[in-house]
Amino acid sequence: MREALRRARESVAAGGGPFAALVVRDGAVVAAGTNRVVPDGDPTAHAEVVAIREACRRLGTFQLEGCEIYASCEPCPMCAGAIAWARPARVFYAGTRDDAAAAGFDDARLWAELAREPAGWAIPAERLLGDEGRSPFAAWAAKPDRTRY
Repeated sequence: MREALRRARESVAAGGGPFAALVVRDGAVVAAGTNRVVPDGDPTAHAEVVAIREACRRLGTFQLEGCEIYASCEPCPMCAGAIAWARPARVFYAGTRDDAAAAGFDDARLWAELAREPAGWAIPAERLLGDEGRSPFAAWAAKPDRTRY
């Protein structure tokens, strides 16, 4: 965890956000990531997502079973989703969402947004082509050699 915190402080000094994450397997760091949102101009480049992408690339898999994630802060909703899809064994974090909010990162609005139906989101979302929209899922269900995830 101290390594994640050290990297988070280094990220601040380098112009990134105050976040870092490590993916660890059998006590060894497989991958590390820092917040790259501003330097990369990518709103999805959160530390956890960066670390997960690199770990999956290095391990040649899309799931991190048997791995642990050490994050300098409690994961935001996007990162929590990415972690859930990656399926690590465990997640550890140091700072909380309240600590992040005190520094100006208001994840609370994102958590609240997730509790609403899409029609009530701050950025309007509207369903189109409902029946037709199910066709990719029908194709997936009919594919005998699909890789489940």
